[in-house]
Amino acid sequence: MAVTTRRMAEQSGHGTAEHGMAARVQALVPAGELFGRTLEPLRFARGPLPSADPRSGREAPARPLRIAFIGNSLPRRCGIATFTSDLAMAVGALGDGVETAIIAMCDPGGHYAWPDSVVLSIDQADPGAYRAAGEFINAHGFDCVCLQHEFGIYGGEAGAYLLSLIAALKVPLVTTLHTVLDRPDAAQRRVMEAILAASARVVVMAAKGRDILIETFGADPHRIAIIPHGIPDARFETPDRAKRRLGLAGRKVILTFGLIGRNKGIETMIEAMPAILAGSPDALYILMGATHPHLLRDEGEAYRESLQARVRALGLENHVLFINRFVDRPELLEQIAACDIYVTPYPMAAQLTSGALAYSHGAGRPVVSTPYWHAAELLADGSGVLVPFGDPERLGQAVVALLGDEAARLAMGRKAYAASRPTVWAETAARYVECFRGALPPLAQSQFAESLPSLRSFRGSCAQGAAGTFQPDSRTALLPSC
Repeated sequence: MAVTTRRMAEQSGHGTAEHGMAARVQALVPAGELFGRTLEPLRFARGPLPSADPRSGREAPARPLRIAFIGNSLPRRCGIATFTSDLAMAVGALGDGVETAIIAMCDPGGHYAWPDSVVLSIDQADPGAYRAAGEFINAHGFDCVCLQHEFGIYGGEAGAYLLSLIAALKVPLVTTLHTVLDRPDAAQRRVMEAILAASARVVVMAAKGRDILIETFGADPHRIAIIPHGIPDARFETPDRAKRRLGLAGRKVILTFGLIGRNKGIETMIEAMPAILAGSPDALYILMGATHPHLLRDEGEAYRESLQARVRALGLENHVLFINRFVDRPELLEQIAACDIYVTPYPMAAQLTSGALAYSHGAGRPVVSTPYWHAAELLADGSGVLVPFGDPERLGQAVVALLGDEAARLAMGRKAYAASRPTVWAETAARYVECFRGALPPLAQSQFAESLPSLRSFRGSCAQGAAGTFQPDSRTALLPSC
């Protein structure tokens, strides 16, 4: 059974068939270890939470709300892993009213040194591991599950193995959908409909996702929450100081970052560079990020090498810089601060969220982008420029126009920065906690009500720049893949 904990991975073979699934799972993390206190296994197995004294009619005393996050997790290198880790950390940072733990997906051949936040890992390809994980959650005092869903990170056809975990749960499920397909195939539709039916709340990061869920899947609109992608609460600064720190003074810097793959439209930006240089000879395009691990596994560096060959063919060696590695959060934010324009030239509309776009927009960088769903919504207020898909000429024209107008860049950047303040991680986490509370049975809601921070009070502290402004641990930060 490929269900292991970080602390007890060497004991992953514990238990025998005759002990039953639940016994095997409970042997991995003894009750009392998970949150450093005595837990109450199988609390939800027999129905709603009881009061402290049923005869008195008094409600149980307030205690922390315990949330299990399921998804990819750092140090795995992908955008879902970064998001799951950041969200769990941000929710846990809200105060004593919330405790969090991560149940991490492990891809075939993956071996990770999980941090303390990860209490269980699931072998993506092992169908039995999913139900075991569900029973682990039931047995270890969790009150709610926050599932990060993306097609491709769970095993089985269209991720169908995940459904056995969901079916085993005895606690409410809140699902974050990182992708919503407007034209699903039959298997994808079956899986999505099952997830929607089982979820007390569903979170999407753009209004387009809500529309698709309602129109394509018949989802209940009252169970859908729109919570934009969270961002670090970085200070606003103009690029000049960051450029000097990075040795880029005197250059007009254009940036794209994230895991490098064939679905990012990078070729379009490279083809636009000669026209950009004609209008701005000091322009430098920085492409920052490692090759996607799956692409690297399947093809090696063939794709990156093809991009580099095209750069050489166009004579752009001094104007395109490849940074082929992951960077920690301080360096990432420094690179974003140093850019004059951030570019996302994605080649298709069906992209519901981009962590890289959210980060750059949140740092107050002017954005030039193709009109994929996330960008079309985010930049509709004029905090960026939209250009057609796959059109190097129009992309180049937009970049040249902005590089030649410093006042326009500054105004656009300030507008983006101001518009993104409600999505800093502290605010995002507080909105998720409201979803968790809404997913609980009524008696459980009252039990946790006094111990949880309210969104209103948290917004007040954020607006004043006071305590509660969350910054994820810079030592474990990886680039978002999107």
